Amino acid sequence: MFDIDLMSRIPIYEQLYRRVIELILKGVLNENDKLPSVRNLATQLGVNPNTVAKAYSLLERDNIIHSLAGRGSFVTKPDAILAQEHILKDFDTAVTHAIEIGIKKEILIERISKIANQEN
Repeated sequence: MFDIDLMSRIPIYEQLYRRVIELILKGVLNENDKLPSVRNLATQLGVNPNTVAKAYSLLERDNIIHSLAGRGSFVTKPDAILAQEHILKDFDTAVTHAIEIGIKKEILIERISKIANQEN
């Protein structure tokens, strides 16, 4: 469920952050669902516990999860608009970069339409 790509240029903590948001948006994680402990998830993914702790800290900072001392980390009431904004920031960055390197607006629109049509 918490898949990450160890070969990606995207930092692992950021991949994990994005993955939790994605799982919330897809309805896989719901309000009050308990997340794996930092230690368990780090072991499962084969990463340093500090990496998972950093992702959880950012998720908590952004009010996506909350922690209860001695009990663990839980999904807060999902705010779809807030979660979408986090995802759309990545989209905006990608589109801005594409335009900066000369990819035409029409090509980007065509690409988005093609992807959207695959989902249906």
